[in-house]
Amino acid sequence: MNAPISDGLHGQPHAIVERDGVRYTLLGTAHVSQASVDAVRDAIGSGAYDAVAVELDPQRLQALTDPDALARLDLIQVLRTGKTALFAANLALAAYQRRLAEQLGIEPGAELKRAVLEARQRELPVHLIDREVGLTFKRASSKLGWWGRAKLGGGLLAALFVDEEVGEEEIEKLKQGDMLESSFGEFASESPQLYESVIAERDRYMAARLRESHGDAREVLAVVGAGHLQGLAQHLREETRAPATVREELESLPQKSSVPWFTIFLSAFVLGGFAWGFWRGGIDVGSDLLLQWVLATGVLGAIGCAVAGGHPLSILVAFVASPITPLHPALASGTLSALTEAWVRKPTYADFMALRDDVQTWRGWWRNRVARVLLNFFLTSLGTAIGVWTGGLRMLGKLIG
Repeated sequence: MNAPISDGLHGQPHAIVERDGVRYTLLGTAHVSQASVDAVRDAIGSGAYDAVAVELDPQRLQALTDPDALARLDLIQVLRTGKTALFAANLALAAYQRRLAEQLGIEPGAELKRAVLEARQRELPVHLIDREVGLTFKRASSKLGWWGRAKLGGGLLAALFVDEEVGEEEIEKLKQGDMLESSFGEFASESPQLYESVIAERDRYMAARLRESHGDAREVLAVVGAGHLQGLAQHLREETRAPATVREELESLPQKSSVPWFTIFLSAFVLGGFAWGFWRGGIDVGSDLLLQWVLATGVLGAIGCAVAGGHPLSILVAFVASPITPLHPALASGTLSALTEAWVRKPTYADFMALRDDVQTWRGWWRNRVARVLLNFFLTSLGTAIGVWTGGLRMLGKLIG
């Protein structure tokens, strides 16, 4: 328990916490610093530690160590399981990291990758202690209102389209902060709910994972972003609940009402409007209401698909599905048209490999088949949503007119 502090830690932010017979050395790193990479290498190379923990989850580790992982993705499965928005969020994060790497000449997270490689080379246990990015994104999104989710989605979408240098102020914040927080931009600092999910919750989560995953090790080196150092040390010292209890709490999602009230209300309004039109105005009024609804939703959904460069069959599916989408979420026009696009124009291995480069340019979004499927999903969904509001207002005007 009296192992010397590695020379690799001198001059680097760190904290040492002893608990339950284990000494945890927390090394705070900058995700865009060669000095942090060197510190990690020297610390592990000192032989002072029995195990190494890193601020990564399996998906992020795979992205760092396996460049071909993206090419093995089943895009159709992503669409079917409703993970399209999450896939786009991960793509936005990758695009942000790519810009940093090109600008600074170092891969963001290189020190985390180095920690894993050095530990494996020395046959030390490696523990991935961070929460999955997708789960963090879902918990953050669930705490925001409609406008907050729109701003968050808009910021992530902008990260995909904007190809400009990262500002010096943002880089300095990144050296002292966290990659996910920086990826969300200024919105993270403006939103207490987002900060809680992206930073504070992960401090508690990683402290719990350290306590439950150390195994037989008595000297553990934990490599984490400098922004987590203080909070992680505090929770590691003070948390009294069982680590499994804390972890399970922070992995859960807020319970949603099992009754889809909005869908029920919208369906009742639309179907009730048709019924009222046929009952009070006869076949002419009822047919007119039905036609206006189909044209408003179907045409705008189809236009969204066409703007995305959709195949004619995808555009037809968007037109047919859009009027039904508000009545049954499982028949969402964006998902169905994107599935059709992926089936008709199946993305190739080359499309996946070029995806991160292609999404950096406007033309690349329409040239790359994977990116075009994403565009199809979002623009068809947007067109349908506008059509629903347009058709609903027209119907309301007819009913009260």
